[in-house]
Formats: sequence, C-alpha cells, structure tokens
Amino acid sequence: MSECRNWCGGDPLLEAYHDREWCKVSHDDDFQFQMLCLEGASVGLSWRTIMYKRAAYLAAFHGFIIDKCAAMSDEELEALRSNPGIIRNRSKIYSVRKNAQIVQKIQKEFGSLDAYLWSFTGGRQIDGHWKTPREIPTVSEISIAMSKDMKRRGIGFVGPVITYSFLQSIGIVNDHLEDCEYR
Repeated sequence: MSECRNWCGGDPLLEAYHDREWCKVSHDDDFQFQMLCLEGASVGLSWRTIMYKRAAYLAAFHGFIIDKCAAMSDEELEALRSNPGIIRNRSKIYSVRKNAQIVQKIQKEFGSLDAYLWSFTGGRQIDGHWKTPREIPTVSEISIAMSKDMKRRGIGFVGPVITYSFLQSIGIVNDHLEDCEYR
C-alpha cells in the first residue's frame, strides 16, 4: 500500500481531499482563488483545521467567487470576525477581499488567473515522480518565483511554502507518490 496518504493521518475528510482534489489539475479561476485563500488561512495552522472549516469559508466568502469577494464591504468583513466557523484573524479575513481585487487585475492582464498561474511552468504540470514521502519538497524554485511575484503585486499570505502547497492544491504540482492509486 502506498505511503502517499500518510499525511492524512487516517482522517476521512483529508483522505477524500487527497483522493479527489490534491494535485488534480484545475483551470477554474474561482476554485484556484478558493484554494489560494484557504492556503493563506492555514498559515500557522494545520490544513486539517482549514478543511474542517471549508464549508463555513465557502458560505462566508460567497463561494470564493472572485468578483463577489472583491466587492465585499468593510461591514461584511467585520461581521466575519465573529463567525466561529472560520479563522477570525482580521488580516486573513481582509486579505480575501484584497487578494480578490488583485486577482481581478491579474485576470485583466493575463486573461485569467489560470493563465497567470500556469505561466510559471510554461503550461506544464510539474511531476516529481516521488517514491517516498521524504522526497516531497515543501518549496521549489517555482513556488519561490510565484510567491515573489504575488507579493510584489500585493497578494497576502503567499510565502514560498504556502505557495508550494497551493500549487499542489490546484494540480500545477503533482506530488502523489509513484505507487499512489490516486496519481
């Protein structure tokens, strides 16, 4: 049996994420934005914590539809600070609107968020063909470059490690082990 799911710790929700979403290619701007925001929310926390709050995040942030998030009012964002279903960190909450507004600019410049993100790899999925979990990196040259560019544009909560996890979450990076049936 593959060790690929070891990071799930036997948690059914994380296993479902691993099997159906993790490292699966998505070209949907709103889904990519959702994962960017959720990865950002996970800074300093576990991915498990965020996954268990995902439904509340989707409800709180209009399904992560970019245009709706970009138009959120200060009052809406302030109200979310008392929502126990999400991480109530003010900076993380407000970053969703700010990041959505920056993503709108990226969409105008590149045609889509998807085109911008895939431009870092020339449209190619990065597949490490790893054999053991110990081989899987937490950062790469691409995540460093993307993090740097996103920060330059003003996007928040996008350090190189979070950006690497984000790349996995939208399938630009495939880090399923070679023997994983969900590869």
